[in-house]
Amino acid sequence: MKKIDKEKKRYFIIVLIRSLLIIFGLLLWEYKATNGSYNPVFTSYPSAIFKDLIVFFSSGELAKHASITLTEVFWGLFLGSLIGITFAIIFGYFSFIGEVLTPIISGFSCIPQLALAPVYVLWFGLGLTSKIFLAGLMVFFNVFSSTYGAIKSMDKGILESANLLGAGHFQTLRTVVIPSCMPWILSGIRGGVSAALVGAIIGEYIGSKGGFGWMITYSTSYFNISRVMSCIVILLFVGLGLNKVLDIMEQKLLVWRTVTSLRMENLKNQD
Repeated sequence: MKKIDKEKKRYFIIVLIRSLLIIFGLLLWEYKATNGSYNPVFTSYPSAIFKDLIVFFSSGELAKHASITLTEVFWGLFLGSLIGITFAIIFGYFSFIGEVLTPIISGFSCIPQLALAPVYVLWFGLGLTSKIFLAGLMVFFNVFSSTYGAIKSMDKGILESANLLGAGHFQTLRTVVIPSCMPWILSGIRGGVSAALVGAIIGEYIGSKGGFGWMITYSTSYFNISRVMSCIVILLFVGLGLNKVLDIMEQKLLVWRTVTSLRMENLKNQD
């Protein structure tokens, strides 16, 4: 009971300090912008951004552009994660294929996707397909490398034990491989969240009919920095929301995992 109360108190202190830091930063930003310390044309300020968010929402443009960008992000994240995990499992079972293709995938992942974004737009057009492809590709690299690395690092004794107990390939995959690799899979997906957002926005920068990337480019050309910052704030909350979903998934799927600290006194306290 004391341990639970201590954890609640610690969580409350962390949230309080975090909230105070954010509030202090916003107030300092507002003060510096409004008292003439610098030209707010380049960064806007919190109250102006809040007013623009209201206008953005009431005009209906927010819903329109959000639906475009979020569709690209979600499909890119889903398809990139699914294909990345599938390829990692196939390469794990067929090591020869993995040895042949992994260096090719690694080499292709080293190419800045910003340089290839115009090519994807040329291939797939200005619609959603080119942005989903770019976002999914960037997610794929994150999830594949994380999952494949986890599979290659698995203890062979666990797989041999499952085989001796009569488990088939699919049963071993479902009950041993995926649960063992789940922390690394979720870590790759977590990195894929930001990759999907970056991929979608980059694609909209290059050529698009709408979306937050298009809106940022359009607003910048007219020096409407408040609208630019409004889009950035919305993307920030989208990223936070997706990461919160992953946090909940980790709590549900990784109930066996213990939280550790490198400080010895913290380890003693946990014992």
